[in-house]
Amino acid sequence: MLSCLLAIAPMLDQSTSLRVMTYNIRHGRGMGNQLNLERTAEVIRKLNPDLVGLQEVDEKVQRSGAVDQAGFLGQSLTMNPAFGAFMDYEGGRYGMGALSRFPLKRMTSFALPEGNEPRIALIVEVELPTGETLKLVNVHFDWVEDDGFRFAQASKLADELKKAKEPFILLGDFNDEPGSRTLKLFQSIAKEVPKPASNRFTFSSTKPEKEIDFIFCAPADRWEINSCQVIDEKLASDHRPVFAELTLRPK
Repeated sequence: MLSCLLAIAPMLDQSTSLRVMTYNIRHGRGMGNQLNLERTAEVIRKLNPDLVGLQEVDEKVQRSGAVDQAGFLGQSLTMNPAFGAFMDYEGGRYGMGALSRFPLKRMTSFALPEGNEPRIALIVEVELPTGETLKLVNVHFDWVEDDGFRFAQASKLADELKKAKEPFILLGDFNDEPGSRTLKLFQSIAKEVPKPASNRFTFSSTKPEKEIDFIFCAPADRWEINSCQVIDEKLASDHRPVFAELTLRPK
């Protein structure tokens, strides 16, 4: 028993470098209104991320060819997929996905207050090479201008994340901009990954004028932010992906 503990201890003292991405993929339907999920996969493949949060994902929905999109992307990219549904839609389910190069320990569809559509937070527990568990928390909040539904969803999730004993990365399509009470709420419990001031807009992909896709990490003292960029990809979706390189320091 002692020898096992001694073998594990050095790993827990190591930092973990992570390449993280969030991308609203518009169920693979690009700006030319052409459905092309392989094009979506290629956008992700070029960045070679370790962890990906995907929004607007279909699972066997007619409009997207009845394909399990998270499963397809996982197989295409040799990553472990997860999917969480918002609702049934056109013979399948519509929601969010996640991809991980590391083993998945557990997936939870955390119910949020309903808005114009049902909403969840997709919480995926990932086993890092050090043996530590990381929570990847993916969101796609309500989109209407009145932020009442959106802030209610954000508040319930923030209350849950305050209880987290594991480090977490929160990312996704927040449908809100800097200065909003939704963003201020998460800035109060986690470290925001800042984008370059000259290139921070994530929507739309063809005429970027809003910053609504974000990455956060906590606890703040364990994370080092090495870089972050918004990728200038105009065709694959109406959102631009956000990509960051982070380091999780040892406890």
